[in-house]
Amino acid sequence: MIRLVVLAAAALLLADAARAHDFWIEPSTFKPQAGGIVSVRLFVGQDFTGDPLPRQSSAIERFFLRQDGADTNIGGANNIDPAGLFRMPGAAAAVIGYSSNGSSTELQAARFEDYLRQHELIAVIEERRRRSEQNRPGRERFYRYAKALLAGSAKSAAATQPLGFAYEIVPGNDPTAVAGPLRFRILYQGKPLAGALVEALWRDDPSIRLSTRSDAQGGFDFALPRPGVWLVKSVHMMRAGFFASADWDSLWASLTFEAPKP
Repeated sequence: MIRLVVLAAAALLLADAARAHDFWIEPSTFKPQAGGIVSVRLFVGQDFTGDPLPRQSSAIERFFLRQDGADTNIGGANNIDPAGLFRMPGAAAAVIGYSSNGSSTELQAARFEDYLRQHELIAVIEERRRRSEQNRPGRERFYRYAKALLAGSAKSAAATQPLGFAYEIVPGNDPTAVAGPLRFRILYQGKPLAGALVEALWRDDPSIRLSTRSDAQGGFDFALPRPGVWLVKSVHMMRAGFFASADWDSLWASLTFEAPKP
């Protein structure tokens, strides 16, 4: 009976995730000591407020820690929160990376357009109208690409290098070590993406929100007004392939880190 309840709860959470909400990583600490144990929670929700998502191996493409150029898989048990656990291998800054397999969802036409407007995906709305699809349900296949930066007592290039995800937010300087204006890039298939909407939210008060769009080189800047844990996020949607089961593919990128005090 307990197992059935756990599985049912996991199914409900996965169903909620299918509504294409934000997805992010929250480790037990953003400042682990070398040799310390770090648990990793996955969250789905909106405005940096959400529910923990238990581990589901079938949904995971990759779930790993990168430190000093070496990748270590993050293990865990299915249907359990936290979704992963690892021992911090060294003192250098590191990155937790998570990429998902695709999941499909369908929304009624009006709800799909509301969702597109919420994320300012106006080009998708316009294309649906050009194709006379505005009254059809929105069939979408979504993919998650989440990262969390872990501060270290030693610097590491890992914090400012891409992980190779299809959609990814990459810091230009380590935001766990630098207080002040920050430069980022957004990459789609490894190349800069212009015009992408990017938002940053402060965990202590998600109403403190910054918003911008990437420039022609995929770059954007944020001057974070508070120290503490931040979520930087973006979503990119494009027409799915001709033989795809969905009409649209959406890619969701997130980056969490703890900004230091000035």
